[in-house]
Amino acid sequence: MANFSKSNVPQFSVDVYQNEYLPEGGREVNAIVTVSATGGGTVGSAIAAPHLYPAGQAPDAAVAIMVDCSGSMDYPPAKMRGAREATAAAIDAVRDGVHFAVISGTHAAQEVYPGNGALAVADARTRDQAKQALRRLSAGGGTAIGTWLRLADRLLSSADVSIRHGILLTDGRNEHESPEDLKAALDSCAGRFTCDARGVGTDWEVKEVTAIASGLLGTADIVADPAALSADFTQMMETAMGKEVADVALRLWTPVGTDIKFVKQVAPTVEELTHRRTEAGPRAGDYPTGSWGDESRDYHVCVEVPSAGIGREMLAARVSLVIPQSDGSVQNLGAQGLVRAVWTEDMVASTSINPQVAHYTGQAELAQVIQQGLDARKAGDVDGATAKLGRAVQLASASGNADTAKLLAKVVDVVDAAAGTVRLKARVEEADEMTLETRSTKTVRVKK
Repeated sequence: MANFSKSNVPQFSVDVYQNEYLPEGGREVNAIVTVSATGGGTVGSAIAAPHLYPAGQAPDAAVAIMVDCSGSMDYPPAKMRGAREATAAAIDAVRDGVHFAVISGTHAAQEVYPGNGALAVADARTRDQAKQALRRLSAGGGTAIGTWLRLADRLLSSADVSIRHGILLTDGRNEHESPEDLKAALDSCAGRFTCDARGVGTDWEVKEVTAIASGLLGTADIVADPAALSADFTQMMETAMGKEVADVALRLWTPVGTDIKFVKQVAPTVEELTHRRTEAGPRAGDYPTGSWGDESRDYHVCVEVPSAGIGREMLAARVSLVIPQSDGSVQNLGAQGLVRAVWTEDMVASTSINPQVAHYTGQAELAQVIQQGLDARKAGDVDGATAKLGRAVQLASASGNADTAKLLAKVVDVVDAAAGTVRLKARVEEADEMTLETRSTKTVRVKK
C-alpha cells in the first residue's frame, strides 16, 4: 500500500454541494462531493520534461505496457506499425527511476522487455534497449486478455512501489478465453494496479474494453486511426507519470438508521462505485478511487435517512479520504466533508434541487440513455433507439456537453435539440458509433 511524505504529494480537500432541506417525512438526501488534489511536486515536470523530477523525490511507480500482437494486428499492417511506434513513444515518456516492462499479448502473454520475470528501471540505456526490443513484436495468434493482465500483475507486484499502472492496447475481441476467465482476471487484479485500455480500429468489443478500464479504475477510449496511437500513448503515459498517491478510498460514515442508496463518480466520467464498497468498521465503508495526481473529481452520494419532524436536523453522512494499509490500519489524508439533513416546512427550500445535483443527475442519465439507444439500434428497435437517442440529444444540449452532442450528431439527424426530436441516420460509420459508445460516460463539469 502507499506510503508517502507530505513534501511531494498533493494536498486533498473535500467540498460538499447539496440542498440539505427536506419536507416533513422526507428521507432521501443527495450531495455532490468534490475531491481535489493540488500542489503535487511532479505533475508539471513529468509532462514538460518526463525524465526529470525534483531532487529527493525519486519516482515511486511501475508501469506495464500490454500490446495486442494477435494475427488481426497485421490487417492492415499499419496497426502493428502504429502499435510499435506508440509503445516507443510511451517508453520515451517514462521518467528516470520508474520500473517498467513491455508485454506481447496473444492467446498467451509474453515478456518482450526486459524478460526473466523482471522489471527494468528507466534510464536512457534501458529506454533504448526497450525500443530495440519492440522490433520483435509481430502479429500472430489469438486474443486472451486475461492472461495479459495476470502477467502484468505478476511483474508489477515484484516492484516495491506505491503506483502500479498498466496500459493495454487491443484491436479485437477476446475470443480465446471465456468471459468468465477475463472477469476472474479482472477481479484478481482489481486494487492491485490501475489500467488504461484502448481499442484500435473497429473490430474490438466496446463493452470488453470499457469493462477492463472500469474494473481497474482507468480510462477507456477508441483510436480509430492507428496513426493517432503515438499521441494517445504519450498522453496516457504522461498522465500515469503524474500520479503520486495510490489506493485512495472515499470513506463514508453514516449514523444508525441511515442507508447508502448509491455512490458514483460523476466527473470526469460516470463510474458506479456502490458495489465496490468494503466495510471499514461500524457504520463506515470505503469506495476505491484509484491513483491521484493534481486533479479534481466529483462524486454523487445518495443516502436515505430516518424521517423526522419539522425543525429536526441530523448528520446524514461524513465523507473522508483514506489510504487503507495492508496491516488493517489507515492513512488519513486530512480532508473531510459533511452531508446534512434539515427538515423544514418551507416548501421552496425543501423542493429546490441543488444545481450540482441536478446537473450530474442529468449527466448520469445521458450516459445511460446513450447505451440504451445504441443497444436498441443494434437490435433493430428503431422506435426505441430514436426515443433514447433523442433524449440523449436533449440532455447533452441542456447541460452544454458539446463533445457528446457532436458524437450524437454522427448517429442521428437532429431536428430539435431542445425537444429531443431526432431521426436515426440511415448509414452510420462504425467508428462513429463505437466512439459514441466508448465515450458515453464522459461528462462536463457543472459551473459552480
